[in-house]
Amino acid sequence: MKRLAIALPVFLYFAIVVRAEAPHFQHVIVIVQENRTPDNLFQGLCAPPYGTHASCSTAPDPNQYNIQTSNWLDKTQHGGVTQPQPVELANDYDLSNAHEAFRQMCDKGRDGCRMDGAARIPCLGDCPSQPQFRYVDNSSGIVDPYLNIATQFGWANYMFQTNQGPSFPAHQFLFGGTSAPTAEDDALGIFASENVSGTIAGCTALRRTSVQLILPPGIEPLDLKIYPCFEHMTMGDFEQYFSWKYYAPSAGSIWTAPNAIQHICQSSGYGGECQGEQWTNNVDLQPADVLTDIANCNLRDVSWVIPTAANSDQPGLNDGGGPAWVASIVNAVGASDSCDGGSGYWQDTAIFITWADWGGWYDHERPIILAQPEGDYQYGFRVPLLVVSAYTPAGYINPYHHHFGSILRFIERNFGIPEGALNFADARAETDLTLFFDSTLTPRTFQPIPTRLDKDFLVNDKRPAGDPHDDKVDSELASYH
Repeated sequence: MKRLAIALPVFLYFAIVVRAEAPHFQHVIVIVQENRTPDNLFQGLCAPPYGTHASCSTAPDPNQYNIQTSNWLDKTQHGGVTQPQPVELANDYDLSNAHEAFRQMCDKGRDGCRMDGAARIPCLGDCPSQPQFRYVDNSSGIVDPYLNIATQFGWANYMFQTNQGPSFPAHQFLFGGTSAPTAEDDALGIFASENVSGTIAGCTALRRTSVQLILPPGIEPLDLKIYPCFEHMTMGDFEQYFSWKYYAPSAGSIWTAPNAIQHICQSSGYGGECQGEQWTNNVDLQPADVLTDIANCNLRDVSWVIPTAANSDQPGLNDGGGPAWVASIVNAVGASDSCDGGSGYWQDTAIFITWADWGGWYDHERPIILAQPEGDYQYGFRVPLLVVSAYTPAGYINPYHHHFGSILRFIERNFGIPEGALNFADARAETDLTLFFDSTLTPRTFQPIPTRLDKDFLVNDKRPAGDPHDDKVDSELASYH
């Protein structure tokens, strides 16, 4: 795949890492959180006690985390840099993650993104000064579960969202490898680029609901909006290879990717319900059911796990529950000792934890931009990726570039499907994440991740699921498009 030339660490192109073949896993879990960057969420990796494992650097060696803790680029400041300030995980404001916000922060030049335009990203809510240049305050230990997972298992220094925009297209890429309405549109570089205009997404949206399309060369014509119901293959169409389930907080959420695929949803009509067999059999609208399914030995081969708003890390919506939510899923898998013929889930499950998009927060790392036509919307900014399994070395730091298509390639490879079979982002990806696993290792004994919310609380959680489309920033940006 042809790429635009930009400056990158030399070892990313020439280093060859020799590792044994990844084991075959019977189960793969993809946990998707919301709207964070490594620089925003994982500053704690650079401080004791986690900073004693590996130091942080913006030019990291293989044993260092790529986190920038100072001198964030800001073209509006004298001298061009600013010093980041702390903010609570459950903060009271939200930043735009629309495609225009990507363009502002990227500030594209001849050699790619300059990464100095974050100050121009709009903010709504109780916005402090320089709201984009903030990192999550961990003085209370609220993100310790994330930091614990990162240092106990695998961390990716260079994981990027596939799309240059918000959650609705991001979840389409995570489930189906594209946000294009059709396979033909994907080949032409035509993608759904924004969140939907209404409060319900997908094939059951109200009649006048629309989603913006982006065309080469990166333009979003005001009159090029379509109903958000698409028709193309997704990972859910490989049922002859694996069983699957998609856990999500509501049927019409912008985070519920299967609702926008016509042959999965089979909508009863505008404002109606999905009633297709694949939807009925595979979509679960109670996210905490993943904990019950693990305990009851009902875990499918592949699971996508989408949180409620409270547990999502979504700025302006979450209440700080995200780290505990994620750790509880990992702990449930680790504690399983009777499923799969008595061997338990821990030794035959791979868990990927990533964030759907950058959320408007600063991150210093420049994305690779694909050549046209896909390059007008791929790739987006860096997001965290944690990888958990019994075969992942403790404290493993991966130095290669990945994106959402890499997760899909791993699923394909693991279940005997030709890598790139969808011919979307999975085909454009150049990695499949197998370096996070080593089949020659003796399976690690699981050590529980300490967390302030236990499984019983989450299974019986009485907090409102919340509507992820409560984020009002993108509607305020309508004048930009």
